[in-house]
This record gives sequence, C-alpha cells and structure tokens, in this order.
Amino acid sequence: KKLMAIRHFEDKQPDIAASAYVDDTAVIIGDVTIEEESSIWPNVVIRGDINQISIGKRTNIQDGSVLHVSHAGLFHPNGSPVHIGNDVTVGHQVTLHGCTIADYCLIGIGSIVMDDVMIESEVILGAHSLVPPRKILTSGYLWLGSPAKKIRPLSDEEKQFLRYSATYYVKLGKRHTKSASR
Repeated sequence: KKLMAIRHFEDKQPDIAASAYVDDTAVIIGDVTIEEESSIWPNVVIRGDINQISIGKRTNIQDGSVLHVSHAGLFHPNGSPVHIGNDVTVGHQVTLHGCTIADYCLIGIGSIVMDDVMIESEVILGAHSLVPPRKILTSGYLWLGSPAKKIRPLSDEEKQFLRYSATYYVKLGKRHTKSASR
C-alpha cells in the first residue's frame, strides 16, 4: 500500500522525474521539482507551498530532513526559495530553509541552513552546524559549528568522496525501487 504523500497546493503540483526514488513516507507539497536519479528518503518533508523548491540530479535528501521556504512579501519581495544543485548529499534530519546549495556538497547530519544562505560547490558542512541567514560558504572548504566557520580546505580525497556519496545514493535508490516492486 502506497502511503507517499505527493500533493498539489493551490495551482502548484510537484514535478518528480520518473527515475527519482521517493520513499512512501515522504511528503512533497506544491511547487517542487526533483530531477533525474535523485532520492528522497523516509519521513522527509519538502513543502513548496509559498515558494519554489528545486532539487537537481543525483541529489539525496536523507531521513527526517525538512525543506521549506519563505514567502514573498513586504519585508522580502521575492521571498526565499530552496535551490539544491546536482550530486548533493543532505544528511539525516537536516533543515534547509530558503537557501541555495550548489553542486557536489555534503550537508552533515542535523545541520540547519537558514534563509538566503549560499553554499558554493564542493563544500562539506559538518554535522549539527548552523548557517545563519545570508551567509556565503565559499567553495572547497570544510565548514563547521554554530554558527558555521571555515575550518580548512577540503582534501582531494574529500572532494572525490562528494561524488562517490551522490553516486552511491543513486544506486541505493534503484535498489529500493526494485525491492518495492516485488
């Protein structure tokens, strides 16, 4: 029995690539786009009701994460959408609110990323970090803490791991899709 909740909100309907894996317990609402070979894991909430959420190719959003946005209004004319690039790993129980994450990033378990943050490509954000509004995390570094601070440059091995992690989750999503169809 399918429990998956993919719902329209007003005139907006989620657009999910056929090759994406979405767990039955995920909730996806409104103006949400999920591209090819991405995976959405158990108990994830992606709520694009008052602004847009886009998730690129081969990106994984892990168990219990919450993605939401800020509305366009008097204090913020465009609001704050969520844009996540390609080959991004978002760890368990991460909150992403109105932020942008470029390609090849890893967002550590339990982290919180707030409105109008820009995380450039090839960034690792350590577990349980807090990125306050409007901060830019520059490319090629490990960031950690509350508030997140630049710790050190990423090694070549860590940069390779960012790609490996995304590829691994594509394969795992396909295994889950195959298992569910039995």
